[in-house]
Amino acid sequence: FLYLCWLTPVSLVVVHTVAQELPSGPHGCAGGSCYPATGNLLIGRDINLTATSTCGLEAPEQYCIVSHLLVDKCFKCDSRRPYQPDYHRTSHRVENVIYLKDSKGDLTWWQSVNGEESVSIRLNLEAEFHFTHLIMKFKTFRPAGMLIERSADFGRSWRPYRYFAYNCSRTFPQIPSRSLQLIDDVICEERYSDIEPSTEGEVIYKVLDPSIHVSDPYSTNIQDLLRITNLRINFTKLHTLGDNLLDRRPDVLQKYYYALYELVVRGSCFCYGHASECVPVQGVDTRVSGMIHGHCVCKHNTEGLNCERCRDFHHDLPWRPAEADNPHTCRECNCNGHSDKCHFDMAVYLATGNVSGGVCDDCLHNTMGRNCETCKPFYYQDPARDIRDPVACVSCDCDPVGSLEGGVCDSHTDLDLGMIGGQCRCKPNVKGQRCDYCKEGHYGLSQNDPLGCQPCNCDPRGITMVGGPCDPISGDCSCKRYVTGRYCNQCIPEFWGLSNDLSGCRPCDCDFGGAYSNKCRMDNGQCDCRPHLISRQCSDVQPEYFCAALDFYKYEAEGAVPDVMTVHRERQPGQMVTWTGPGFARVKDGAGLVFTIDNIAYAMEYDIMIRYEPECEILHRYIQMPQPFCFEPSNRYVVSIRFQRHAVSYRYLTAYILVDSLVLMPKYEELPGFQGNDPLAQQRREEMVRYMCVESFMAAPMPPLAEMCIKLICSISSLMHDGALPCHCDPQGSLSAECDKVGGQCHCKPNVIGRNCNLCAPRTYGFGPYGCTACDCHLDGSAGQQCDPSTGQCPCNAGAHGRQCSNCQHGHWGFPNCRPCQCNGHAESCDPHTGACHECRDHTAGHQCERCMDGFYGNPVLGSGEHCRPCPCPGYLDSGHSNGDSCHMDPASNQIICHCKQGYTGPRCDQCAPGFYGNPEQAGGECRPCECNGNIVAEDPGSCDQHTGQCLKCLYNTDGLSCSECKPGYYGNALVRDCCTCMTLGTQQAYCSDGLCYCDKQTGLCPCRTNVEGRNCDQCASNYWNLGMDRGCEACGCHPQNSLSPHCNLISGQCHCRPGFGGQQCTECEPLHWGNPNVQCAECRCDPLGAEALQCDRTTGACLCREGTSGRHCDECARGFTGSFPKCVSCHPCFQLWDDIVCQVQRDLDNIRLIIAKILEMEREINGTAEQDNSLKRNLTSMEQELRDLNDTLAQRRKDLNDYLTAGFAGTPVKKASLFMHSIHSLEAEQRCNASVFGPESPVEQSQDTRNRTETLLEQKKDHLMVCSLLFSQVCGGSGNVGANDTCADNSCGGTGCKDSNGTLLCGGPKCKGTVGDSLRALQNAHEVTKNLTAASDDLMNIGKKEGADPESIEKVAKQVLAIELPVNRTLLDRVVQQIRDNIANLTDVERIFNQTSAHLDMAKQLLNRAQNAGAQADRVGDAISKTKEAMNTSQEAIEKAEKAIEMAMENLDATKNATAMV
Repeated sequence: FLYLCWLTPVSLVVVHTVAQELPSGPHGCAGGSCYPATGNLLIGRDINLTATSTCGLEAPEQYCIVSHLLVDKCFKCDSRRPYQPDYHRTSHRVENVIYLKDSKGDLTWWQSVNGEESVSIRLNLEAEFHFTHLIMKFKTFRPAGMLIERSADFGRSWRPYRYFAYNCSRTFPQIPSRSLQLIDDVICEERYSDIEPSTEGEVIYKVLDPSIHVSDPYSTNIQDLLRITNLRINFTKLHTLGDNLLDRRPDVLQKYYYALYELVVRGSCFCYGHASECVPVQGVDTRVSGMIHGHCVCKHNTEGLNCERCRDFHHDLPWRPAEADNPHTCRECNCNGHSDKCHFDMAVYLATGNVSGGVCDDCLHNTMGRNCETCKPFYYQDPARDIRDPVACVSCDCDPVGSLEGGVCDSHTDLDLGMIGGQCRCKPNVKGQRCDYCKEGHYGLSQNDPLGCQPCNCDPRGITMVGGPCDPISGDCSCKRYVTGRYCNQCIPEFWGLSNDLSGCRPCDCDFGGAYSNKCRMDNGQCDCRPHLISRQCSDVQPEYFCAALDFYKYEAEGAVPDVMTVHRERQPGQMVTWTGPGFARVKDGAGLVFTIDNIAYAMEYDIMIRYEPECEILHRYIQMPQPFCFEPSNRYVVSIRFQRHAVSYRYLTAYILVDSLVLMPKYEELPGFQGNDPLAQQRREEMVRYMCVESFMAAPMPPLAEMCIKLICSISSLMHDGALPCHCDPQGSLSAECDKVGGQCHCKPNVIGRNCNLCAPRTYGFGPYGCTACDCHLDGSAGQQCDPSTGQCPCNAGAHGRQCSNCQHGHWGFPNCRPCQCNGHAESCDPHTGACHECRDHTAGHQCERCMDGFYGNPVLGSGEHCRPCPCPGYLDSGHSNGDSCHMDPASNQIICHCKQGYTGPRCDQCAPGFYGNPEQAGGECRPCECNGNIVAEDPGSCDQHTGQCLKCLYNTDGLSCSECKPGYYGNALVRDCCTCMTLGTQQAYCSDGLCYCDKQTGLCPCRTNVEGRNCDQCASNYWNLGMDRGCEACGCHPQNSLSPHCNLISGQCHCRPGFGGQQCTECEPLHWGNPNVQCAECRCDPLGAEALQCDRTTGACLCREGTSGRHCDECARGFTGSFPKCVSCHPCFQLWDDIVCQVQRDLDNIRLIIAKILEMEREINGTAEQDNSLKRNLTSMEQELRDLNDTLAQRRKDLNDYLTAGFAGTPVKKASLFMHSIHSLEAEQRCNASVFGPESPVEQSQDTRNRTETLLEQKKDHLMVCSLLFSQVCGGSGNVGANDTCADNSCGGTGCKDSNGTLLCGGPKCKGTVGDSLRALQNAHEVTKNLTAASDDLMNIGKKEGADPESIEKVAKQVLAIELPVNRTLLDRVVQQIRDNIANLTDVERIFNQTSAHLDMAKQLLNRAQNAGAQADRVGDAISKTKEAMNTSQEAIEKAEKAIEMAMENLDATKNATAMV
C-alpha cells in the first residue's frame, strides 16, 4: 500500500504587516513626514502583471497532480480566455494571483507550462512605490530555486533582494547562505524551499528584517531598498521526484510545474514623506477598490509623481525626503520682486552655510545677482529707494577721461566691501564719484594715460603733510624746512638724514673743535674729524688718546732751579691729594724759583698761576698773575718768580712756603667757537661760566666735571693741539694703555704716580713690572721714612740694623732695646724677638739651654759644675738598646727614673707594656703590639702573652691566635668586629643545639623559619608577627580597607585600624562596640556594675554578666535573683530546681517540633506519590484511546491504498516505474508509522513501560504506606478513611490525609487515643497546675500584705503547693517530655499556650520572691514547718503515682518512634 505522510497539507497563518514602517507623527504633514496608506500593489494592476510562462495560452494543456488521492488525477488548463467563475474556470493566467478566491469562494491560481524551470513573474508599476514585503502561497511544491529582484529605473537595471533555494551552495554557489547581518545584505535562504508542504506552502520576504535594527530609516540605503518601479520573481528550479531524470517525455513532466494561489506585493505610494494620499497617475484610468495609486498629492511645496522635486520658484532649500520631526519643506526663492523663476545651486547653498541655495533666473528692471539684489553693470541702486522698487536701479554718470570699463559704477553701497552706490570705477590715479580728479600725489589728468594721472614722485620724507604733496597741474613738490630739490629729496647744507621728521633733516652738529667744519655727509651725518677724534660729531677721543685739561701746561716746583729742598708727601688711602708730583718745593722767604717753558702748542694768551700750600689755613691754595702773557710755539721761555712776604722789607730766616707747581691757563675766549656774538659762541661762553669749568682746574685735585665741561674742554684741546693727544702710559707702571679722557691721567699700579705712571710714589722704591714697594722704614730704628729709590735701604739710627733698620746686631735681641743673649755658655746666638737660644750644645735644651735634652740627665746651668749624662734605659741612647724617651733622677732616692716609649714599662724600660710582646731585656730586642686585630682590651695585662704575642682574651665573639676568626656558631668578619650568630627564636630547629644556632660558614646566612628574615633570623617578614613560633611568624591579616597599612605590631599582632574599626585584624568594630563594621556598629553599653568587662560580644552585642546579673547590658537581676539592680540577692534554693525543669521542658518541646515537622514532610511526599499515580493512570487511559484511533486510521489507509493501486497506474511501463518510486516512499512512511506504535522507542511502548514502573513503585511503597497508616493511627488515635473532599466522616480523630472543613490537617483530640490526645490531656493538666500556682500566689500575696501570718494560713498554702503533682526526678521528667514531643506537633495553638505558660512561670517566679520575704516570718512558727514537711511527704507519694503514668506514656512514645524509624 502507499502512505505518504509528507503530503499532508500544512496551513501557515501569515499576518500581513509591514516589517519596519517609517514613522508618521500625529501632526499629519505639517510638522514632519507623512505617508499614504499601505496595501497590495497588485490590486488594479492586472494588466501590469506578466509571466514568462502560462499553461494553455496557445492551446489547452493537460497537467496532473502528484499523489492526488481522488479519482481525477489529471486536469486541463485552458488560458486562452480570462478566468470566469461560471464559464472559464480552467484558465490559470497570472492575474489570478491577485485574489486568493473568486466571487464564489473558489480558489484560483496561476500555473506555468509543464516542465519549464526558468519562469518569471514581473510587476511593472507606473511610478515609484514603497515596497515593504512579499507573500506567495503556492498550489504545488514551492520552487527549489528562486530569487526576487527589483528595479528603480523602470526596468533598465535590476538588483536582487533575496535568493531562495533547497540547497543554496549548489543552486547559487556565489551567494552567501549565512544569516542576515546588515539590512541590505544579499543572502540565500533555505527555509522556504523545502519539498514540504506539497501545497499551500508560503514564501514571505520582508524588505526590512525586524531582527536588524535600523538606526536611520531616512538614510539613502534604506530608501533605495524600499523604492521600486518594477518587481520580478524568477523561478529557477522545480522540485521533482526524480523520474524526470530518467524520462523527459511530456507525460512525465505533466506533474511538474509552478502554480501560485496568491501573490501579495505589499507597499505604498512612494512620496518621500511629502504626501499622505495618492491619486491615479495620468493615463491610468483603473479605479478599483483597495488600489494603491501612484501619483502623490504633494505637500511641503513639492511636486512630481513621487514628490521628488520642489515646486517652481521654491528652490531656496535643497529638496530632501521628509523626516519624522522635520518636513524639509521647500522654501520660496527671494528675488526681490524682479523675477518669478529660480533654480537651486548646491555650491551657493554650501557657501551660505546651508542657509540658502536659490538662484533667481531672468532678473528684470536692470537687476542681477542670486536674489536679483544688485543692479546690472552701468547701473546703481538709488540710495533713496529699496531694492524691491522697480526703478531702484539708476544709470551711471562717469567721466570718460578718468573712468574705466566704459563708465561702469558700483551697483550699491557696501562699506564693508568699499562700495558706494553710483561711484564710478576710476583709473588707478583718479578719484571722485565721476572720476574727474587726480588723486593726492598725482597730477596731469589725461585720457591717453592708462593710469589717468602721473605720480608726483615726491620723496615722502621731504614733503609737508599739509595739502597734496605736489601741485595737481604742474607736479611741483612742497618741501619741508630743511629739505630742497624738485622732488624734496635732498637736505640743505650742514643738515643730513632725510626722514619723516617734522623738519625733514637734522643738523650736523659737528664739534667745533673736534671737526674741521660743521659740514657732514648726507647719508650718515659723519663730520670731518681732526686726528684721533671719533664718533659722528667728532666729540669722542680715540682709545689711548686724551683731551688736554685746562691745566695741561703744568710745571712742578720740585724740578725748578736753583736747587730747592723737596718735601715728599706720602699718599695715604682715603686722604685727599691736594698736590701734584712727588710733593712740594720748600722755599725760604725772599727766595725765588726759575721755570723753563718750551712746550707751547698753540699761540695765545695764557694766565700764569702758582699753586702752593701755606703754613696757615687760607681760603685758596693758588694765586694768579694779574696780567696774561702770550706764549707762542717753538719758543723757549724762562719764568722767574720770587717769593717774599707781603708789605715787609726784611726777611724771616725761618719763614718758608711750600710751592707745588706753576700752571699756564689758556684764555679760551680767543679760540674759534668762543669769539664774536654768534649765538652758539655766546652759549658756549655762558656754559663755561655756568658749569665752572675754569674754576675746576685752579686747585688740585680736579673735581668731577660736568658733561658739558668735558665736551667744551675736549673741543678746546682739539683746537689747541689739532686733535687728541696720545696717553703714553708707561707699560711697567700702568695697568693699561688707556688713560682718562680729560687730562690723560694713566691708571697706575700700586705706589706708582705721575700722569704717565713712570715714577715711584714717595716712601716707595723699586719701580718695575709690579709697581713700587713701600719703604716701611722702622719708626724707631730709622732716621727718616724715605728710602733709597733703587735699593730701598732706610737711613738707620745707631745700633739699628737691616734694610728697614728694624733688627738688633748679632748676639743681641729685644729690638729696639737690644741686649745680649743669655745661653749658659751653651750657644752663641738667640732669637732676636724672644731671646730663645739657638743650637744649644752639650746635650742641653730649653729657652736659655738651662736643661738636658731628652735621653740625658743632669744640671747644665752655668756655675753648677755639672753636665748632661746619657740615661740608662736600660742602655744608653746611642747603644741601640734604649727604650726610654727621657729620664730624671729622683732626689729622694738618687735613682734614675726612665720615661719609657710606648709599649715599654718598668723602671728601666726593660719590660713590655700590656698589649705588647717581645724581649726588651735583650740587646736589639723590642716590644711590638699584640696582633689581635683590635679584639682585645690592650690595657688588660692578660689579654695577650707578653713573650709570644698570642691573643688570650678575644672579645666580640672572635677566636684564634690573633682573634681573626669568629667563634664556632658565629659568622662574619672578625677584623671589623662583625661576628654574629643565628637567633634561636627565628632559626629552624634542625640547625640549633645546646641553645646555639649555626649559620652557613660560607655565606653567613641563617636558615630562617617560615616568614622570618634578617641575616640572623631576628625579625619577622613584612606584614608578619609573633617571632618564636614553631612554624615561623604569623601573618598580620590586616583588613585591606579597614586598616591604615598591612603592617601590625610585631609582638601583639595588632593592626593599625582606621577610625571606627577594631579587633586585632581590624575586622571588627572599634573597642566597646559590636556589629558588622561594614554595615553598622553599635555601642556595647555594658554596665560596669554588672558586667565582667566593658567589651561585649563583637557579633551579638551581649555583655558577659557577673553572677546574679543578666540582660543585654548586664543591668538587671538575673533569673534566680531578686532585688533592685545592682543589689541582686539569690533566690531560695528551691527556685533552681523549678527553673531547671522548665528550661528542660522548653528544650524538649523544641525537639518535638522538629520531629513532627519531619513527619508532616513525609506525609506530603506520600500524597505527592499518590497524585503521581493517579496522573499515570489517566495518561495510560488516554494513550490506549489514541492507539485505538491509530489502528482505525491504519485500516482506512490500507483500504485507500488498495483502491489507488487499482485506479489505472499499472497500464504502462512508465506508470509502473512511477508506481515503483511511490511504493518506495510509501514503505518508508509505513516504517515511520510502525516505529511510532511498536518497538522500544515508540510512544506506546514507552507509555507501557512508564505504567509498569509506576505499578512496581506502588508495590514497593505499599509497606511504607501501611506503616504510615499505622503511624498516624498511633499519633492521631484513628486510621481515617479519606473521602471525596479529604474528609474523614467515619472517624473524628482524623488520620492519614484527613482535613477539616477549613482544609487544616485533622489529627487527634482531647478524647482521642494516641500521642496527640495524650499531649492535649497533659496540657490540660498543665493548665490545672497553673491555676493552682496562681491561687497559691494570691494567697501568698495576701499573706505578704499582712504584718504577720498565722500558722494556719501558712499550713494552707503549703498544702496547696504540695498538692501539685509534678515529677521529682530527671528520669520521670524525660518520659513526660518525650510523650509531649510526639504529641505537640498537631497542636495548632502551641505557641500561644506556651507563651501563656511562660507568663504563669514568671508569676511563679514572683511568687517565689514573695515567699522568700515571707520566710522570715515562717521561721518563727516551727509547728507550721513540721506540718509542711508531712505534707511534702504526701506530695512525694503523689509524684510516684504520676511517674507510673508517665512510664505508660513513654511506652506509647517508644512504639511511635519505632514506627517512624521504619518509615
